[in-house]
Amino acid sequence: MIVGDLLRLEDLDLGLAWGTDELLERRVTGVTSTDLQDPARYLRPGELVLTGLVWWRPDARPGAELRFTTALRSAGVAALLAGEGIHGEVPPALVDACRTHGIPLLAVPSGTSFRAVTDRVYLRLWGGLQAEAEQPGALPGDVRRELAALLETGAPLAEVLTRAVALVGLPPCAVVSGSGRVVAAVAGADLGAASVPIGAEGASPFDGWQLTGGSGPMLRDLAELLAPLAASARAEAAARRTAAARLFDTLGGDGGGGTGSSSGGGAARPAEALAACGLPAGAPLTLVTARIDHAPTVWAVDALAEALLSLGVPFTAGTDDSGDATALTTGPLAGLPEQLARLQSRLPDRQTLRMALCAAPEPGGAGAPAGSWEAGLRTARVRARHALAGAAPFADADALDSLPGLLAGLPPEVTAAFHDRLLAPLLEQDARTTVSLLDTLAVFLEHDASWARTARRLHIHVNTVHYRVRRIEQLTGRDLSDFADQTDLRAALLCAPQPVGGLGWRHD
Repeated sequence: MIVGDLLRLEDLDLGLAWGTDELLERRVTGVTSTDLQDPARYLRPGELVLTGLVWWRPDARPGAELRFTTALRSAGVAALLAGEGIHGEVPPALVDACRTHGIPLLAVPSGTSFRAVTDRVYLRLWGGLQAEAEQPGALPGDVRRELAALLETGAPLAEVLTRAVALVGLPPCAVVSGSGRVVAAVAGADLGAASVPIGAEGASPFDGWQLTGGSGPMLRDLAELLAPLAASARAEAAARRTAAARLFDTLGGDGGGGTGSSSGGGAARPAEALAACGLPAGAPLTLVTARIDHAPTVWAVDALAEALLSLGVPFTAGTDDSGDATALTTGPLAGLPEQLARLQSRLPDRQTLRMALCAAPEPGGAGAPAGSWEAGLRTARVRARHALAGAAPFADADALDSLPGLLAGLPPEVTAAFHDRLLAPLLEQDARTTVSLLDTLAVFLEHDASWARTARRLHIHVNTVHYRVRRIEQLTGRDLSDFADQTDLRAALLCAPQPVGGLGWRHD
């Protein structure tokens, strides 16, 4: 396939913004989507680059177009395809930059999705590889051509599978993702049957597609036929990660010292930024964060995307400036805890997947204060991260309503220092005697500073309780008849790494 072939695909309606006949003869090896300002390290020679131009702003400093196209030239890409959906046209400055670097530039109209472009490119590439193959595949040639024609016309994947089963007598089969999500299936498919990979191996346990139903030559040939669709799904996921990362990057750091609204981009135009991420306008937003212990961040991003895909809600998911996997989504998330449990089963024992969510603000109207949406979204991210740091695998930051829940999200170094600062004298005393003043304190606070109830609970005389409480007050310097001092000591007990009495909680 060459670059010029794209202009002859009438259903895509691509236009030539700039390019010579010689450049349009460049061979195409693949396609990738990006909105990074410098994507060179993610590109390969001969690729088509799709960009939604989220990175470009008409009021930005001059030179952004040249920096972007310089990265493309250094990577040796075949051509650039720029979407017109955000700005209404391909910026003239980008046309000039492509002319300077000798990069063919094609315009993608707002009515043509990047998914459609990617699908057509990979189908063309697959067809070329099939024509060059020395040995015929296990599927009969006429069957392969019929299935390829169905795929090229955009037929549903389930229809393609059903037709393949009917034509050659394959067992009912299904396409499932790395997480076990059913992408498409024939009625009666056994999801527990043997499977063959579709396309390249996944970068995480949740990435990649499998074709279930057996492992014979025909299934392997069918999996090869479906490989372009798997590659297209990967390209779509990469575009979603890029758009999400760009959105979060424009918001700056949590402390307010980042780029924020002053940097423009998605933060300056919330509605446009959300639209570029594929999120509908006017719908309530929820921010979800995810983290996997002892694993690359991309694993958590993939897990988060798989969970939201299974729920069927619009979303964008990527890595935020803190390095956490973060998503913005609309729609009901009642089934998210169940999805988390399903995904956890795909991980080794030593790895734990955690998720936390928090309601995010909706972009304000024309009269909203500048930067209010960005500030609100940064706040939601801080709250979600705090909830994520707790011991529970799933947490809802909007449900935070207790002191244990509040303390659970603090860094363990902070809670440990607070615990030691207030209770170290009691720990030292308990180490020298058989009577635990720490347990006495926990029971006393648990029973609302009642001398009689504490005595009954510990099976000791009430005078003994008085003696121990006075000793606790002497060692800690706190007055246990004072509510503020009671609260401090209760919080210190809650910060214990091991449970104390009925008050402690375990910080993993």
